[in-house]
Amino acid sequence: MDILVINSGSSSIKFKLFQMPEERLVAKGLIEHIGEAGSRFTDHYSGLKVILDKVDGVQAVGHRVVHGAEKFKKPVIVDTGVIRGIKKCCAIAPLHNPANLSGILACQRLLPGVKQVAVFDTAFHQSIPAHAYIYGLPYDYYQRQGIRKYGFHGTSHHYVALEASRILKKPLNKLKLITCHLGNGCSITAIDKGSSIDTSMGFTPLEGLVMGTRCGDIDPALVTYIMRKHKLDIKQMEAVLNKESGLKGVSGISNDMRRLEAKAKAGNKRAGLAIDIFI
Repeated sequence: MDILVINSGSSSIKFKLFQMPEERLVAKGLIEHIGEAGSRFTDHYSGLKVILDKVDGVQAVGHRVVHGAEKFKKPVIVDTGVIRGIKKCCAIAPLHNPANLSGILACQRLLPGVKQVAVFDTAFHQSIPAHAYIYGLPYDYYQRQGIRKYGFHGTSHHYVALEASRILKKPLNKLKLITCHLGNGCSITAIDKGSSIDTSMGFTPLEGLVMGTRCGDIDPALVTYIMRKHKLDIKQMEAVLNKESGLKGVSGISNDMRRLEAKAKAGNKRAGLAIDIFI
């Protein structure tokens, strides 16, 4: 059985085609810089169309989906209800869930009748205890609106923990680990005996470390202060925090660490500062 695995990230698409149950890798590929200036891929759909036009014999598709809130705690077969749930979470994962959904909808068009499975990044972090996921806000916000820390990159953190166990030759249920996911989006997770007990990302993927285009942790009062000073509306402020900050915002150059390292070596101080903040 040939299974296509798709990871539609915030600025990239990765795919691999596996022959199962042998776990034999048949094909793989990567598209980067989606939606960035100079890229021929204006959105995720255009990239996925190229990929799916070239891959033959797909019998099932697995999708990484970033946000499943508390609704999705394990992988699910995609149907109209699952699509509605993913759409509902787009508001709290605006850089990712729309891209993940684009992959699902593209596959529906290009691979009609092929079963699809959604695997949620938030699912691994459902083991985080309440004292670690409840914010210091009125508890009613959690009860009525589900405002809490969810955490992301769960599939990555789970895999890294399994690999650490294998390499260290120690059972996962005997280990205490700190796992790191470092890319355009970044997070770290504390794992005790195979279960996530805390993580750096929160209600959305914006919280935590400085990232490619996201600010990470800042003083919450800065949001309203900047909005007042620069006369920004909510949509504009969200764009600043999610798309114009992080390495890109500090350096004024790019969210690509490769470019920043080259610029820093050439003497660009802001590129060097961005790298120092990240490290």
